[in-house]
Amino acid sequence: MAEEVVLLDFLPSMFGMRIRIALAEKGVEYEYKEEDLSNKSPLLLKMNPVHKKIPVLIHNGKPICESLIAVQYIDEVWTHKAPLLPSDPYHRAQARFWADYIDKKVYDAGRKIWSTKGEEQEAAKKDFIEVLKVLEGVLGDKPYFGGESFGFVDVALVPFYSWFYAYESCGNFSIESECPKLVAWAKRCLEKESVSKSLPDSQKIYDFVLALKKRFGPD
Repeated sequence: MAEEVVLLDFLPSMFGMRIRIALAEKGVEYEYKEEDLSNKSPLLLKMNPVHKKIPVLIHNGKPICESLIAVQYIDEVWTHKAPLLPSDPYHRAQARFWADYIDKKVYDAGRKIWSTKGEEQEAAKKDFIEVLKVLEGVLGDKPYFGGESFGFVDVALVPFYSWFYAYESCGNFSIESECPKLVAWAKRCLEKESVSKSLPDSQKIYDFVLALKKRFGPD
């Protein structure tokens, strides 16, 4: 019997993009189901009854929630190609640490750029660049965060690149001028088909953010 792989997702979600990239890296075919977050499907509520959020990876009827957990699951189940996590336990732990750092720091700092104004927005921009500079230091002169090959930390961070244009437009600043190595790394990742086909157009993300600002942003 063929494996059944379904992804409950929402196109602008950087967390969903992670799973799309991981599945593409492994060459796993799956059914993509776009969710309406204002009217969540019965399937989503059934598969993620705790958080009721996307993305949810469903493998043979069993749900895996939270994007980083899903990416690790994909790496452990489909081992035939493109390993994402290092085989060395220490390096694997480090990769998980930095992916967790990205989850805790990059998302919140970025969200505050478009959802605030004035001094609060200026502080958010400063925080965002400081977080990216930390990651730029971790990257160093390596092609990818794990070294020569695209891996777990790259999958965790590169989806945010599709949001950079929106952050820059809302905050009136340049990420590339502050973090040129990180932007060069993101462009290198985009040369991979698994990444380029998994990330939506930056203009679409910006349009989505403008709609969010209109609904939830500052007066």
